Amino acid sequence: MQKTLMALVAVGALAVSAVAVPAPAHAQRGVAAGVAAGLIGGAIVGGAIASQNGYYGAGYYAPRYYGGYDPDCVWQRQRFWDGYGWRVRSVRVCD
Repeated sequence: MQKTLMALVAVGALAVSAVAVPAPAHAQRGVAAGVAAGLIGGAIVGGAIASQNGYYGAGYYAPRYYGGYDPDCVWQRQRFWDGYGWRVRSVRVCD
């Protein structure tokens, strides 16, 4: 959803810039507005990129069971801190 929204915003910005009538360049006027617009646009795009998780969720990394049946072992889902955020993994716990 976020990628689609960002793509639509980018297409809209390109369409507006393509339709806009170019004005003669004057270095003494409008420089601050251009710098501010660039900083705001960079913050929006950087925030959208930084907010992505980078992995496919808890179920994607679930380990497979190999070997025979062991009645004393069970699978538990445990939370752990990986240095960047909390993640969940399945761990085999044997008594």
